[in-house]
Amino acid sequence: MIDEPGTELFRNAMPFTELLGIEVLAHEPKSVRSRIAWAESLCTLGGVMHGGVLMSLADANGAVCAFLNLPEGKQGTTTVESKTNFLRAVRSGHATASSTPLHVGRSLIVIETTIRDDADSLVAKVTQTQALL
Repeated sequence: MIDEPGTELFRNAMPFTELLGIEVLAHEPKSVRSRIAWAESLCTLGGVMHGGVLMSLADANGAVCAFLNLPEGKQGTTTVESKTNFLRAVRSGHATASSTPLHVGRSLIVIETTIRDDADSLVAKVTQTQALL
């Protein structure tokens, strides 16, 4: 089921997510989930979803997770580091990202995101550091 308020939050904060067709499944401080549907226009040769698309999904998902965990007095975040390990290709269906906070500090938030395919196989693991503004 699509989380319409969450999808609207993504699109208002990051219009690029609408262009990619990202849909939010759930958004709360401890867990943000979103997905993107496989489409030929998002692929490299051979019908494999482009790694940059998967990284964009993870970055947007992690950014909202960080935003939902802002300490009092902070107004936003910006990505200062992102590390992605790709483990398998997405050739059909959806790629679904799940983000959780690993550390919420006074100046940094560290988010861990997993991306899975429709068979629940791990596609990518992303660790992202967000500076607090």
